[in-house]
Amino acid sequence: QSAVSVPRDFEGCSTLRKYLGQLHFLQSRIPMGNGQDAAVPVTWTEIFSGKAVTHEDIKYEQACVLYNLGALHSMLGAMDKRVSEECAAGAFTYLRDHFPHSYSVDMSHQILSLNINLMLGQAQECLLEKSMLDNRKSFLVARISAQVVDYYKEACRALENSETASLLGKIQKDWKKLVQMKIYYFAAVAHLHMGKQAEEQQKFGERVIYFQSALDKLNEAIKLAKGQPETVQEALRFTMDVIGGKYNSAKKDNDFIYHEAVPALDTLQSVKGAPLVKALPVNPTDPAVTGPDIFAKLVPMAAHEASSLYSEEKAKLLRDVMAKIEAKNEVLDQFMDSMQLDPETVDNLDMYNHIPPVLMEKCAALSVRPDTVRNLVQSMQVLSGVFTDVEASLKEIRDLLEEDEAQERKLQELLGRVPPAPGSPPGLAEVSKECSKYLELHEKASFTNTELHRAMNLHLGNLRLLGGPLEQVRAALPTPTLSEDDKQVLQNLKRILAKVQEMRDQRMSLEQQLREMIQKDDITTSLVTTDRSEMKKLFEEQLKKYDQLKVYLEQNLAAQENVLKALTDANVKYAAVRKALAEVEHKWNTTVQTLVASYEAYEDLMKKSQEGKDFYTDLEGKAAKLLERARAACQASEAHRQQLLERELKKQPPPRPTAPKPPLQKKPLELEAGGPEAAELGSLVLSELPEEVRSLPPELLPGPLAQLPPPALAALA
Repeated sequence: QSAVSVPRDFEGCSTLRKYLGQLHFLQSRIPMGNGQDAAVPVTWTEIFSGKAVTHEDIKYEQACVLYNLGALHSMLGAMDKRVSEECAAGAFTYLRDHFPHSYSVDMSHQILSLNINLMLGQAQECLLEKSMLDNRKSFLVARISAQVVDYYKEACRALENSETASLLGKIQKDWKKLVQMKIYYFAAVAHLHMGKQAEEQQKFGERVIYFQSALDKLNEAIKLAKGQPETVQEALRFTMDVIGGKYNSAKKDNDFIYHEAVPALDTLQSVKGAPLVKALPVNPTDPAVTGPDIFAKLVPMAAHEASSLYSEEKAKLLRDVMAKIEAKNEVLDQFMDSMQLDPETVDNLDMYNHIPPVLMEKCAALSVRPDTVRNLVQSMQVLSGVFTDVEASLKEIRDLLEEDEAQERKLQELLGRVPPAPGSPPGLAEVSKECSKYLELHEKASFTNTELHRAMNLHLGNLRLLGGPLEQVRAALPTPTLSEDDKQVLQNLKRILAKVQEMRDQRMSLEQQLREMIQKDDITTSLVTTDRSEMKKLFEEQLKKYDQLKVYLEQNLAAQENVLKALTDANVKYAAVRKALAEVEHKWNTTVQTLVASYEAYEDLMKKSQEGKDFYTDLEGKAAKLLERARAACQASEAHRQQLLERELKKQPPPRPTAPKPPLQKKPLELEAGGPEAAELGSLVLSELPEEVRSLPPELLPGPLAQLPPPALAALA
């Protein structure tokens, strides 16, 4: 009665375990099994249909108690803090492995497998959360998350079973959708941490593809999460912020800093799950759980004790065999890991026979946009034109300022001092300051412009190729060239790898047969009628039934050494072929990634080109206005210098009287104007001019002297 109305706490679990143990003790003494003399009807309600199910078999009572024990554990696990790796799968596992599946539909093999994997998956989730809170290494977190995915995939396979679907009805779709959402979500978490590990190892190309894969899987999870509670939606949004930010940052860094090739995801080693959770063990005869045997005096314990001894002999046999199998499996796994030979990918020649879908997609997209290359070239030309115009304007401004400075220095040299500042024209300092600012902007933008042109030239050829015939695209992808000997080496390696897989499969099958035989091997009836002194002999005779299976297993294990030796020899011959195929595959992947990158870079290049045009158009307008100001300021500065010079000349004292000298024996100057002032100046000699004016160039002479042609000034000299 306590087991039927069990409280929802750990005391309830204890009650169920005690009842289960006492049922086991009862069963070992009284024939209450199906069809036996003392069998009584046992009735329980089937969980999904609500129908009452009755069997005259005490094992049905045990099975229902086990089911409720697993269910109660799962309820308590949902209420507990998420820090324990133990889970409710133990009861369901024991039920699946030790009881018939025909009692009721909720105890079918598929339903129990579903329950087991759901429990293991949720327990692994708890461990994953704890690992992230403890800041464990990224690779370990990725493996733990990958194992969550594996458990939920197994659960999903059980849900997809037709019997399960018809049994669960509407909730089957809801459960399947939720499990699939979790599969995508934890796959995204696994690839997020693989990306973080690639970042730690400075593999920036791998980092991008892992973060991109995580983003894709998270988007699938979000699609499947419609109708889930707000807490789930909030968790997905938070994860999207994390993964989206990581992906955008990694892609930007790789595009502009590291420039590493981004490998295809399927070329990277898959993340193997790390199953770190454990099912709570179920031992119906553990006295610490069951308490004292309340039926101890009903039947002599000799038969039960003998059966326990025989079970130990079977367990010892299984342990011995499994120790040998596990040792050989460990050697085989280490050997295959060191070889890095995957039968599925050792021969990847088929991929070279067609253009990959991702590249076909880009070719198709460009086929409906034939002006792609022309638009890019025109954008480059327009940008170059505006760039040149700005550069010319800034050069002219700089030349004007330099010429003005030269004239200013010349005036200072002539006057022998710095001319007085009052009355100097304003604006030149501002023009010079603005010109320096524009030149600095131009210089910085010039580097960006050069990089943009380099990037454009880098992608133009690839865009032309993608927009051309598919035959040209196919021809641009590298392909391996294998001789007949190379092909023979490859076929031999594939044959031996198939032998390795065959050996594995046979070993697993023999192990499973051995386990099933041991599970079904019950000699209790024989023990009841056997004298105690004959027990050891009976055990030996009964254990002989396993000899044939043991021989097969020994042969399988012994064959491993020969198979691995043959594989080693084949791998040595395959080394050169492998290297050649790896190089071609690397070139093939690099070429595909480069072409895809060129397509994806087009929009960004056009955007940056437009930004460059906008920048230089704005700068061109400012430079043009500044050029006008520079011209005006320089003209004003020149006029100011003329005024200073004339003022300085007027300040000079009149020439002192000198003794008359004979006239010069040179022809008088002939001015272009031919006026009287020119005739008068023609009779002057150099000594009659002020001393400060004698060395002035013609263009700085005041008044009429400035109008003299060069020959006249030469005569004066």
